Amino acid sequence: MALPLKLLIAEQHDVFRRGLRSLVSAHDGWSVCGDTRSGIKTIKLALELKPDIVILGFELSELNGVETAREIKRQQPSIEILLYTVHDEEELIAQAFRAGVRGHVLKSDPEETLIRAVSNLAEHRPFLSTKASEALLNRLQRNGSGSDDAHALTSREREIVRLISEGESNKKIGVSLGLSVKTVEAHRSAIMRKLGFTSITDLVRYAIRNGLIQA
Repeated sequence: MALPLKLLIAEQHDVFRRGLRSLVSAHDGWSVCGDTRSGIKTIKLALELKPDIVILGFELSELNGVETAREIKRQQPSIEILLYTVHDEEELIAQAFRAGVRGHVLKSDPEETLIRAVSNLAEHRPFLSTKASEALLNRLQRNGSGSDDAHALTSREREIVRLISEGESNKKIGVSLGLSVKTVEAHRSAIMRKLGFTSITDLVRYAIRNGLIQA
């Protein structure tokens, strides 16, 4: 008899975490070996419990989902990771897949989509939601178009650059854009990395040069 597929669930919100546990446990041949809301604890549990798949939310305590995924894959590359999130921004999806995530499902997707994603990952085949597929395809097409602006920012990233350059805190930016502080921080890190900047001064100069703020 085949061993049960072991899944570890990491999700900050209790309702979603309980729902995921119930959904997974009801599936024949699948079992939940643990669950947590903490990024750091997810890494520890992954090492201790050795799940086949980690279902990972983006907004976790201490570390976000991308940071957590990167560390899990560094320690245990054989574990498959499914990002289960409300986020469909192109840069965040790209960050997640660079970190080793191989599945992406939106919380707005039907339960059947999550089941298909887990089934794919159980066979070590990637699974992308429609939004993730579109985002990554757009990125590939843009990078392969020969455009000189290989580091073009998305409209959301440009808005964040403007607000940062105007001196707004991550908390205020989050309130303005309807994002959590962790999501703003992830965008901020991605922007700095994408543009190759190491200081806010560089970012302000970029914003002035590109007409995002007035000098």
